[in-house]
Amino acid sequence: MTAGNTTPGGAVGIPGLYAHVPFCAHKCEYCAFYSAPPKGQEMARYTRALIRELEFAASELRPETVYFGGGTPSLLPVNLWQEILSAMERLNLLGAGEFTIECNPATVSEDKARLWRDYGVNRVSLGVQSLDESLLDRLGRIHTRQMVYDTCDLLRRVGFDNLNVDLMFAIPGQTMEIWRKTLAEAIALGSEHLSCYEVIYEDDTPLFEQLKAGRFDVNEELACDMYEELIQQASSAGFHQYEVANFARHTGPAPAEIPDHACKHNIGYWRGLPFYGAGPSASSFVNGIRFKNWSNTRLYCELLEKNARPIESKDILPPLARAGEIAGFGLRMTAGWPFELFIERTGFDLRKEWSVEMERLISLGYAVRDDRGFRLTCRGLRYADWAAELFLRESKGETAKISP
Repeated sequence: MTAGNTTPGGAVGIPGLYAHVPFCAHKCEYCAFYSAPPKGQEMARYTRALIRELEFAASELRPETVYFGGGTPSLLPVNLWQEILSAMERLNLLGAGEFTIECNPATVSEDKARLWRDYGVNRVSLGVQSLDESLLDRLGRIHTRQMVYDTCDLLRRVGFDNLNVDLMFAIPGQTMEIWRKTLAEAIALGSEHLSCYEVIYEDDTPLFEQLKAGRFDVNEELACDMYEELIQQASSAGFHQYEVANFARHTGPAPAEIPDHACKHNIGYWRGLPFYGAGPSASSFVNGIRFKNWSNTRLYCELLEKNARPIESKDILPPLARAGEIAGFGLRMTAGWPFELFIERTGFDLRKEWSVEMERLISLGYAVRDDRGFRLTCRGLRYADWAAELFLRESKGETAKISP
């Protein structure tokens, strides 16, 4: 597929921009995202390729949210960040209302943080995962608990007033006592946002292999108790739950379904808004078509150096199947789906196409419905992934593999 000056699908004004930075100092035990330690001049080569991809897409992008994820975006050195941000300025891709960069506490320096602020980055997501030293080692994290405190202090000193803290629960070896202590300490950091993830055992990760080998067992009852503890502690500390395991502070004059420090970029995913994904393995959703870049940094760079798009595949779903996916994603939010908003996003009515599925969830106590919309209950949110599967429709769409 050759280069052009439009994004795949030709949409105008795509509001979400995601950039995948595929480098990590060390691959964590649980991670199934595409990432690896950098080799030689690979980061500089990637930077040039990423800028080239952004040049291809820039005319169709109107970013309201920008999110650099990974991998470990903060691993990139200052000079490469300068190149990326300068290019984004040249391409008129700065100025988004929310601009997030994911960080590992071990890889943030003051000059790097100040550069981000100078170019309009206004939200930092810290991959803390745990504040227990033994569990950090168990997960393969390279930072210490003291680095977390030092990094928070640094970011506040530089002027960041919107920080997210990532935590994990149901980690092998993690007791309820450790989880309670971690939550209390993490909340005391004073962040504006809290994201918590239950450990998922993905294929091809060391944790999955250890589980298969019988080195530990999954305790589902303990995981449920930890989730309840999370909701209780976060709510008591003034956080508002707005998604399965995402909590944010709200500083507005009245309670809101979506707190003002919620991650707007992720809400775009859950609400079915178009987004463009740049970088190796990144996915895009444009004009109802999904595109995925090659999960290979070397190949990604080679294609862009030849002025070719780095797309591996595209997936064209029928409208009803696409709407079913959007329905499932949106149910992750505590607000659920307002019926009129779902019609606006998809052209379909939940009350007509998914009435049976809604009634099933309501009968189980997993959901509630009123004249305005449909949402999962607190109990139902614990099983949001299963609930979402009920809304999927058999796809007779077209998947195209694109040769490099």
